[in-house]
Amino acid sequence: MLRKSYPYYLANAAVKGKAKLDVIDKYTGEVATRIALPDAAALDRAIASAHDAAEDMKRFKPYRRQAVLEHCVARFRARRDELAYALCVEAGKPIGDAAGEVTRLIETFKIAAEEAVRINGETLNLEISERSAGYHGYTRRVPLGPVGFITPFNFPLNLVAHKVAPAIAAGCPFVLKPAERTPLGALIIGEVLAETDLPRGAFSILPMPGPEAEALVTDPRLKMLSFTGGLIGWDLKAKAGHKKVTLELGGNAACIVDSDQGPRLDAVVDRLLFGAFYQSGQSCISVQRIFAHDDIHDELRRRLVAKIRSLKAGDPKKKNTSLGPMIDEAAAIRLETWIGEARKAGAKVLCGGRRKGAMLEAALLEDVPRDEKLQRREAFGPVAVLQRFSSFDEALRMVNDSDFGLQAGVFTDNLRHAMRAWDELEQGGVIINDVPSFRVDNMPYGGVKSSGVGREGVRYAIEDMTDVRLMVIRDN
Repeated sequence: MLRKSYPYYLANAAVKGKAKLDVIDKYTGEVATRIALPDAAALDRAIASAHDAAEDMKRFKPYRRQAVLEHCVARFRARRDELAYALCVEAGKPIGDAAGEVTRLIETFKIAAEEAVRINGETLNLEISERSAGYHGYTRRVPLGPVGFITPFNFPLNLVAHKVAPAIAAGCPFVLKPAERTPLGALIIGEVLAETDLPRGAFSILPMPGPEAEALVTDPRLKMLSFTGGLIGWDLKAKAGHKKVTLELGGNAACIVDSDQGPRLDAVVDRLLFGAFYQSGQSCISVQRIFAHDDIHDELRRRLVAKIRSLKAGDPKKKNTSLGPMIDEAAAIRLETWIGEARKAGAKVLCGGRRKGAMLEAALLEDVPRDEKLQRREAFGPVAVLQRFSSFDEALRMVNDSDFGLQAGVFTDNLRHAMRAWDELEQGGVIINDVPSFRVDNMPYGGVKSSGVGREGVRYAIEDMTDVRLMVIRDN
């Protein structure tokens, strides 16, 4: 279903370059297709084109932006199977999960289409004292200008969508650098955008190595950098100069299971299984730390271990596969090493943890010391750690004992506990009666502490990509 090669996109146009970037089938290890590889000169032309297109995009009316986004929705629906297969191959994501991500891609563009025609300002009452009597204030939102995007490998469709769709809705030309290990989804999005009447220079999509894309960070012609990836994002922010920067840098998400969850423990276990091992745990909000109350800990552990052992691992192209490979063997070796270090430090491996190539068995550990990497850092793979607690306040302290703060989950029927978690947890979002891995594409999404700054979610991203323009009128 994949073509032999794919172009990159420079100023809305497909470019078939000479150098080729191999896209590897993450399960077989074979070359699945090849990508034209842009160079630093192409990046400079892309930034210049975006800069030159800023006025044309600003004048590109909201109803026309909406039409572009609606065209994308229709074309993505028509190419749903192709997009899912490409995602399965390039990311190693089980085909069922890949289909789910295509659905989220469509939803994200649909939300953006709706928001494109309701980017509104407000009327301000300035007559707050005698000094300002007769003055009236009005605001409107205007496009920020050309923006730069860098996206990671783990959600090659939806994380791209969360940058591209709001940029089009806001009227901002953009230059996108997708992860070079998973560029296909972004390039298919580019192919669809090239079918529209977006002004020339409105978009460029350049799958190039990170070190060669530094101009996306440093070039002053770009007015914003939106980066999703690892902790290197803080270094990029320091280099970004005066431009606005938003960062989503991951986490080691925690989930609390309260004492009253015994009657619904099977449902809780099913959600923990999804949250921890969906797409081999390679999600910024994957369940990594599970805190279970003493009253239900032993039974939760028994049921969770049984469920983990039943997971079907293997070829992600098969419909019954629930656990595919990690992004590469190096990532699997890293996590296998972390599991080994935790075991040597006294942790108990309840199940899993064995590796073959890029395939790592789903693992659950208990009694992992608090200073071990599996507790302190982002595992980004199919492993979770289990720990018991005696009081809800103790559980809240355990969740907050982290450098990260993206999202947390709390299973509880106690309204007081739910509200206390919302008040006390140092997180960008708290999900009650579900795992932290839950996300809907119109909700604000982002973290605190080392997890980043700013919020995604279509409307919130549009706000980041627009400036507030004020007008004050004085009565004659």
